[in-house]
Amino acid sequence: MHRLLGVFALGVLLFGGGCSLTPSVDELPPMPPAAPEPEPEPRPEPEAGTPDLANGMAEPEPIPVAEPVKQDQDLWARLREGYGLPRVDNSRVEEQRVFYTRHPVYFTRVTTRAERYLKFIVDEAEARHMPTELALLPVVESAFDPFAYSHGRAAGPWQFIPSTGQHFGLRQDWWYDGRRDIIASTRAALTYLQQLADRFDGDWLLALASYNAGAGTILRAQKRNEAAGKPTDFWSLDLPTETTAYVPKLLAVADIVRNPKQYGVALHPITDVPYFISVNTGGQLDLTQAARLAEVPMEELYLLNPGFNRWATAPAGPHRLLIPADKAERFKAGLANLSAGQRMRWQRYTIARGDNLQSIARRHRTKVQVLREINHLKGNTIIAGKTLLIPQSTRGGASPTGDGANTRGQRLAHRVGNGDTLWDLARRYQVSVRDLAQWNDLDPKDPLRVGQTLKVWSGNEGGGQGQRSEMVRQVRYSVRHGDSLYTIANRFNVSVNDIRGWNNTLSKRRYLRPGDRVTLFVDIRDAP
Repeated sequence: MHRLLGVFALGVLLFGGGCSLTPSVDELPPMPPAAPEPEPEPRPEPEAGTPDLANGMAEPEPIPVAEPVKQDQDLWARLREGYGLPRVDNSRVEEQRVFYTRHPVYFTRVTTRAERYLKFIVDEAEARHMPTELALLPVVESAFDPFAYSHGRAAGPWQFIPSTGQHFGLRQDWWYDGRRDIIASTRAALTYLQQLADRFDGDWLLALASYNAGAGTILRAQKRNEAAGKPTDFWSLDLPTETTAYVPKLLAVADIVRNPKQYGVALHPITDVPYFISVNTGGQLDLTQAARLAEVPMEELYLLNPGFNRWATAPAGPHRLLIPADKAERFKAGLANLSAGQRMRWQRYTIARGDNLQSIARRHRTKVQVLREINHLKGNTIIAGKTLLIPQSTRGGASPTGDGANTRGQRLAHRVGNGDTLWDLARRYQVSVRDLAQWNDLDPKDPLRVGQTLKVWSGNEGGGQGQRSEMVRQVRYSVRHGDSLYTIANRFNVSVNDIRGWNNTLSKRRYLRPGDRVTLFVDIRDAP
């Protein structure tokens, strides 16, 4: 009996005494933004006009406004009216303000990109009675690039790391990453910021610092100051270099938006009307089909719905698409007339002897888990002669098993030279790594042999299942104590050979050193 009481008491301590399996806001880790980490040595400042959106993705301008923006319809004016952060003018804010004002084209480019999203974010912030300067935080976090990805594996406009994203309900799987979902990530970020502000008794500067460095880091810095008899406000704390600049960056951006003419910066005009409307799709839908129904470019659909990793919306939802407001009714009408067979294209694959789910998934650029879900398989057992359903894009890309040049373009032969990797060759020929590997019966992570001849189909139309250029991000990773090429490769889901190919200096040294900078090209759909 005493033993049973002891077990019961232990349960009360674990589950009723405040020790929860879900971390508190104090325990959530740092979330480094996609901007590069400060380096100890001086480096040239970015050129005006950067940043580009993803590697090579065509970025259409937002849908133009027919008439000049009137004062009572100016979203920037409404944004200023909701300002609520303390106005601080010190050397740390001035340093950041000078950086932005030296690059006015950068500022204009970022505010142009913001047009798709800013109205929604301001609406959400106002509905929660939060300072509207917070709607500008994606300028600091991601330059309003919804595909941004940082060295700390933070993703999306608000730069959630995987664990914090999951904490706030942002699902991440093969089909979908909620950290890049405009609606879901915005609501999660504002919820997190509100919780942090409550934790620090309404001090928004400490809340912002905690969003970047983690509340635990801020609390420890405050305790150190308390023990030394020093103030515990943001400006008095000894914090990581990145966090020390993070809050001043937002205050500097808010200052420039408050009076852009004073700083010689032109804000892109944005009207106070919805840019997009959320439309219920009623189930899974091919994104190419959606773009056709809405009569918008694929790039526009991707920029409004960056959470979807593949060529279609996710089977488990969310069953909605953000559509430009002036195209929404057309899209709804077309969707209503779409038959079930037109929503998605499926290939019926007959299982051959020797097949297994892994080889079939690799051949068709999908995942074993996806094949299991679609075909209601409980395990990995399959039977020769039976059929599997395999999802395919409606974009008309080549069948994975076909050899016809009419669907793939012109066939070329490439002789592998020193330093060649599948990744480099895929970029050179503007094809996906997966396609290049498949055409040559390779795994995407297989090393290449000097002298080896590879088949390359140029002019490939590429179904939506291959790489999308906006999903491939260059990441500058700073080597930490205990890192190896293997652990870095595993962390970002790339191969050791790829890392060596991207960083020629590594082949000359046997070991990595803490502080070494490693360049990675990460497909963010497959990275954690």
